[in-house]
Amino acid sequence: MTSQNFFTSRAVRSGAAALVIGLSLALSGCNSGGSPGPGGTSSPVAAETPTASTTPTPIPTPSAVYKPADASGPAQNVPVPVLPEVAKTETREGLEAFTAYWFELLNYAYQTGDVAGLESVTSPGCDYCSKLSTSLITNYQGNRWLSGGKITIPVRTTTFERSADGNFQVILQVLQSPISYYEPGGREFRTASNGSNTGNVLLANFEAGAWRVNDLHPLR
Repeated sequence: MTSQNFFTSRAVRSGAAALVIGLSLALSGCNSGGSPGPGGTSSPVAAETPTASTTPTPIPTPSAVYKPADASGPAQNVPVPVLPEVAKTETREGLEAFTAYWFELLNYAYQTGDVAGLESVTSPGCDYCSKLSTSLITNYQGNRWLSGGKITIPVRTTTFERSADGNFQVILQVLQSPISYYEPGGREFRTASNGSNTGNVLLANFEAGAWRVNDLHPLR
């Protein structure tokens, strides 16, 4: 069986435009000859028109597009798996969700050669898991890469019974697509692996508030 999108925002600044209103003052007077005296009216002050502030429309940053591996190069912009909230609980649903998450990390490792996430939730005592990590690291050395190898688990079930050693058992059907092995230049450095369909048993325990895989082996 075999890193992301931002929107930028700009603060909007608005100013209040002052509106000035002119008041007219009527002046009147009379002289001794009865003729009208000089009089007048002051002109009103024109009101200022508020200037509308313009807000630039934020331009979204283009999202990095995922590209699977092929002979032309390794996978690009592979999404990093995120642990679901339910997988943080010591429940049947939590164990099943964690199991799915563990295999997503394995898929991520197959596409990138990065096993750090996988190893962070796997016990060093899982012999098969350690061999799997070592194999992936080796196959990504020297700028080599893998194509294919996607894993799906159509069946995962557990009785959610804790054994004497503290482990819970999950029965799995594991499907994996064929794998091709490439080196720089797009040449295959070894024969492609066939796809597989196997039954497996995963053992995990819940300790210090988190699940951890302790073993993975074929169903016997």
